[in-house]
Amino acid sequence: MAKSVILDMDPGIDDAAAIAVAVNRPDLDIKLITAVAGNVSVDKTTLNVLKLLEFFDKDIPVASGAKAPLKREFVDASYIHGESGMPGYDFPEVTTKPLDVDAVEAIHDVLTHSEEPITIIATGAYTNLALLLQQYPEDKAYIKEFILMGGSISGGNVSSVAEFNVFTDPDAAAIVFESGLPITMIGLDVTLKALLTTETINALPDLGEAGKMLYGIVTAYEDVHDGGKPMHDVNTILYAVDPSVIKTEALAVDVVTDGPAAGATVADTQHRWHEDGFTNVNVGVDIDAHAFNKWFLEQVDEMNK
Repeated sequence: MAKSVILDMDPGIDDAAAIAVAVNRPDLDIKLITAVAGNVSVDKTTLNVLKLLEFFDKDIPVASGAKAPLKREFVDASYIHGESGMPGYDFPEVTTKPLDVDAVEAIHDVLTHSEEPITIIATGAYTNLALLLQQYPEDKAYIKEFILMGGSISGGNVSSVAEFNVFTDPDAAAIVFESGLPITMIGLDVTLKALLTTETINALPDLGEAGKMLYGIVTAYEDVHDGGKPMHDVNTILYAVDPSVIKTEALAVDVVTDGPAAGATVADTQHRWHEDGFTNVNVGVDIDAHAFNKWFLEQVDEMNK
């Protein structure tokens, strides 16, 4: 039976790769995709979702969400993802539009009309999710779990301690992490190990039009590390369909919202701030990078069938 999910994203190149995988998985029943400001502005992230759904000829509702963090000034990551958020491939002009309601109302509607609790996979700032929890706290009863790309317990990528999605809106992240709902955090401790190698990237153009599209946007991606490029958000989709591939550890995690450590996700491994046995987040800590590369190419190959 397919897992019922809502995707909340800010494409963004790695979000685009995650959407490409997710919408082509028969074991994922995607009820809604919502966009949030993050890698680029929300009008661009919404447009990018629509471009991808038209590319793959998928009829999934899309809603546009928060234009800025709860309390902070919005600062994008166009220096990594390009001005459009998804450069490197010439998508045709979109012919579809997002829903008339905003992301929070759209998520609320899907949750309250679902026959079963829904998994929410979020790969951008968590502003939409925090607003949902604030405006409709009763909706927690309809959420099975959050699978989040973000955070780190070993160091950041936009500061010495903070990962971008949490750093962008730490106040929203704190609300989500304190929600009491089941949370799996797939952060930099996993995603910086699961690098797409040059060999994997160069194999993409031979995998049909989907491979050519992904090759175009991935080669335009400015997030470069020794050994390859991280497809951060794709790891959440892998975890959603096969959690055994990613090693996790249940921990007590707090989000720092102010000061030089704003955006840090602090794991209380010594139980100095929480009672022994308290945990609120299932933290991804390791992954087989070779297996990830193999799996990703298999997903792209299936997109053309």
